[in-house]
Amino acid sequence: MQNPHEPSQRQLRVGEVVRHALIAAMERAHFRDPVLVESSVTVTEVRMSPDLRHATAFIVPFAAGGDAAELVKALNRAALYLRHQIAPALQLRVLPDLHFREDASFGQAARIDALLRSPAVVRDLEPPAPGKPKPRRRRTKSAKGG
Repeated sequence: MQNPHEPSQRQLRVGEVVRHALIAAMERAHFRDPVLVESSVTVTEVRMSPDLRHATAFIVPFAAGGDAAELVKALNRAALYLRHQIAPALQLRVLPDLHFREDASFGQAARIDALLRSPAVVRDLEPPAPGKPKPRRRRTKSAKGG
């Protein structure tokens, strides 16, 4: 049985169609907003609401150092325009309202990568030298379960 917090197959399918339509619309769109004219955007994911009436697009500025907050504000201002641009590509009864948010998953992945490359973690992952006993670690209260 499916977890009620996970998206359904239909939500995932429609989200992917909306993502592709958004990418195509952004490539050919004629924006008036200077922030959007000067920026390139990567749409990493689109999450649909269960009733398919709202689509949240997660974006990342394509150029390094781009101001994601300004870009999100500009895209939210242009949401109605983009909604009408993607309409022909979607075969839905109701066009979803578009909402844009910054995708933080890349930042989280970079932090995890930095942690895994830290000297303390690298030292713990290296196999012990032959003939050398593995160092014993002290157990903390949380590790003992109490």
